[in-house]
Amino acid sequence: MTCPCGGGDYADCCRPLHFGERDAETPLELMRSRYSAYALGLDDYVFRTWHPRTRPDDISETGTWIGLEIVDATGTEVEFKASYPGGVLHERSRFELRRGRWVYVDGDVRY
Repeated sequence: MTCPCGGGDYADCCRPLHFGERDAETPLELMRSRYSAYALGLDDYVFRTWHPRTRPDDISETGTWIGLEIVDATGTEVEFKASYPGGVLHERSRFELRRGRWVYVDGDVRY
């Protein structure tokens, strides 16, 4: 199966992160795995990789994600465009290393 993030075969790309076989090594890798988790409906992974300070109480993302484009990845920020039928989410996300693991903190939506 092709990974939703576009990084190759799912078994070698985001699956090991989704199932706790290893942690993301960079903010970019975490962002790609979070996109794939949204695309596959893995809300528990999205919840676990969100900083507890900014994480909502309930994560239940609905919708269909059909493509990911990385615009920029610098330091602790990743800018991306995630496509869905009829539109594109363009965001610059911020990540933080917390207890040795990268977590999503928040992001600014670009228009």
